Order: sequence, then structure tokens, then C-alpha cells
Amino acid sequence: MNTKERVKAALGIVMALAETIRDLGEVPNGHLYAMVMDKLSLEDYNSAIKTLKGTKLVQENGHLLKWVGPKA
Repeated sequence: MNTKERVKAALGIVMALAETIRDLGEVPNGHLYAMVMDKLSLEDYNSAIKTLKGTKLVQENGHLLKWVGPKA
């Protein structure tokens, strides 16, 4: 996989997780990872969540991920 494909795949992962958290409003971090663990390594998952928190779209309160970005 070349760099462009890897970036596109990573962006797709972040967007899919963002949409899931947004749709749910809030979700336990472990539950969300359990839903994707057969498709995503823990390292990649944690990196994507870190990215979402860095963009201020998601906050983490203890184990709970909460959408704080725009509603739609």
C-alpha cells in the first residue's frame, strides 16, 4: 500500500469512528473498540481516537467518549 492509500485509509477510519460517536452521542471507549477490534488494531484505534480528541470533536471523560462537535 502506498502512502496515498494509507492516508486515505486512515482518514476513512477516523471519519467512521467520528460518525459512530456522533450518532450515539456518547459511548464507552471499550465498547466502541470491541465493535471494531476485528478490523482495527488497538494501536490504530487509539491513534484515531487521539486524533478526534485533538480536533476537539470528541471529549473523553473517564472511559466515556462524548461527541462535542457539530450535530450534523
